[in-house]
Amino acid sequence: MNSNSDLNIAVVIPVYNHGGALDYVLDQLEPFGFPCLLVDDGSDQECQDVIASAITNRSWVTGIRLAVNQGKGAAVTAGLMKLELQGFTHAIQIDADGQHNLDDLPRFLSKMNQNPGALILGQAEYDESVPKSRLYGRYITHTWVWIETLSFAIKDTMCGFRVYPITKTNEVIREASLGQRMSFDTEVVVRLFWRNVDIVNVPTLVQYPYDGVSHFDVLRDNVQISYMHSRLFFGMLIRLPAWLLKRAIKGVGFASS
Repeated sequence: MNSNSDLNIAVVIPVYNHGGALDYVLDQLEPFGFPCLLVDDGSDQECQDVIASAITNRSWVTGIRLAVNQGKGAAVTAGLMKLELQGFTHAIQIDADGQHNLDDLPRFLSKMNQNPGALILGQAEYDESVPKSRLYGRYITHTWVWIETLSFAIKDTMCGFRVYPITKTNEVIREASLGQRMSFDTEVVVRLFWRNVDIVNVPTLVQYPYDGVSHFDVLRDNVQISYMHSRLFFGMLIRLPAWLLKRAIKGVGFASS
């Protein structure tokens, strides 16, 4: 599926008690022929057994386990670090709950081949399965991201379907104290944008979720997301003078995409 021979691509899937959907996700992924790393984020025994079976019965699937649940960000971080050590250049991140439409993966790969240094982001298009509270929360985050970047270039930071350039992403992870849970997906995107990494948005249908299991904790995760946006906002203010000067020299406005 990859037309650029210099790229070495793997899939990373953070897994936390999504045993009921995992085989479905892997069945959808198998025709693409990419190696897949499952990161078990402290799942229960039932899910551990599903993961073990997947690794045993599918030669292209491997796994690592975090002893206790640390959050999606921690699981993705562990996976990206592992893939970097194994020599992979790009990581396709998908969620374990079956909500992502993998029929769209060729479009992600096409964009990656056109711009290997870019972060390829899924731009979620929802059906009626999405809870309205989550949908409205996403719009709030979108607004904050536009403020934090002074740009409309990023269309969706919360969709877990994306392709990371591994080296650039891991540099951000090592140098910044990123949130380990749900805030990770947004923060890593903003910080990569701050480093002048190109952002490419790919619209994709998202069903929410396939197995009916969501690990979003309304209180804990909203508090952490609010804290993250506070940090990013003040980080933007620190960078603002340099941005103003750079944009004045180039003669571009803040709404550039």
